[in-house]
Amino acid sequence: MQVYYATQFVLPLPEGHRFPMAKYQLLRDRLADELPQIELMQALPATDGELALAHSPAYIDAISTGTADARLMREIGFPWSPAMAERARRSVGATISACRAAFAQGIAANVAGGTHHAYADKGGGFCVFNDTAVASRLMQAEWGRSRRAPLKIAIIDLDVHQGNGTASIFRGDPTVFTLSMHGQKNFPFRKEASDLDVDLPDGCCDDEYLHALDSALDELERRFDPGLVIYLAGADPHEGDRLGRLKLTWDGLEARDRRVFDWAWQRRVPLAFAMAGGYGVRIEDTVQAQVNTFRVATQYFARWQNQAR
Repeated sequence: MQVYYATQFVLPLPEGHRFPMAKYQLLRDRLADELPQIELMQALPATDGELALAHSPAYIDAISTGTADARLMREIGFPWSPAMAERARRSVGATISACRAAFAQGIAANVAGGTHHAYADKGGGFCVFNDTAVASRLMQAEWGRSRRAPLKIAIIDLDVHQGNGTASIFRGDPTVFTLSMHGQKNFPFRKEASDLDVDLPDGCCDDEYLHALDSALDELERRFDPGLVIYLAGADPHEGDRLGRLKLTWDGLEARDRRVFDWAWQRRVPLAFAMAGGYGVRIEDTVQAQVNTFRVATQYFARWQNQAR
């Protein structure tokens, strides 16, 4: 199973910054040690032309050249640096490559990504460029070169925070279905309208969460027939997350992942996934949640390969 990374680009963050940058390298190391079914591959950077499928040229230039104003950078939450700009491009490139690999092999992934708070003309919430939006637009363009019917893409966003940037970019687009299941009272405090928003109360536990997810996937099936799924598998609904405010256990998170992977498998829809958020009180818990997602993914990847034989 092909998994793309850009862990060699580390943001130089000030002492005490709350973003857990170390989680990406920790995750990559554990995948290399524990899951031999995974082929780790270095991500290529997204080009200006690819980024422009979802972002304004002025915003792309401001991030690339370090000329974004202080207000814009405060909203993103990272100080600008060449490494930040390069890593943002490669995080998008990793999701692009994962989508292409998913078409070829059924399932593929980005070790990072899920930067769903980025709008067309600005970033936010530790998100610079919107990897899901850029990859969706590019996959549709590549699909359209040889097919007349448009590629329809379902974005299943199970990060604990609403995918506001993604919802804004795809508002009114009938070829992309945005499903966001998130904490009702959590960031962002001004929500956008996804095609399907599921608001969850603080303290939501496994049974309530999984019932809501089953209902959301049923509604997705009633309303949309995708040719590709992009799954944002945030670790932050876990009960040990300091920003999540939900109470999913390890078993609950695994059941969540299995439902999404099984939904796509039953319909033989290729699936690319990204890790999105995770802010565990213990960084090891965030990494463990993500490793568990990859472990489930490899099982469904094996089903795709057995079918191909």
